[in-house]
Amino acid sequence: MEQVHGSTPEPTRSIEIPDRLVDRIERRLARTDFETPEAYASYVLEEVLAQVESETDDGYEQVDGDEVEDRLKSLGYLE
Repeated sequence: MEQVHGSTPEPTRSIEIPDRLVDRIERRLARTDFETPEAYASYVLEEVLAQVESETDDGYEQVDGDEVEDRLKSLGYLE
């Protein structure tokens, strides 16, 4: 289980992501305060979800595929 910024450990689940993304995350770790790829990926997902959810009243919105792709590129997940 990963700890979230010094808080009590949260229950976790495993998800699969392509090796190429894990490799990219691992290359970025040295330039961050994150110790593991899991911590970095969790943070990025939290940030993206918070942004998407804040853009709508009900917490969800239809997202254009191009917008998602652009955001993932800006975060370094896509080339």
